[in-house]
Amino acid sequence: MWQQHIHLDAAILNGKPVIRGTRLAVEFILGLLAQGWSEQQVLENYPGLKTEDIRACLSYAQDRLAIERAYPRSA
Repeated sequence: MWQQHIHLDAAILNGKPVIRGTRLAVEFILGLLAQGWSEQQVLENYPGLKTEDIRACLSYAQDRLAIERAYPRSA
């Protein structure tokens, strides 16, 4: 469902995923949450955002991590 809220365009923030209609990167929103900001604080400080936008950022991150693979090196 994140596809409705997250936009990727090489001309916007060098292709970083952003919340559609803004220049707010998914990385930035996730960083705020990681620093301890509540969803309510994010919405109050960025009034153009909706709860669905924040949830889309989390969903986008989950999808990206689901395909990430790490392989141990043999010693």
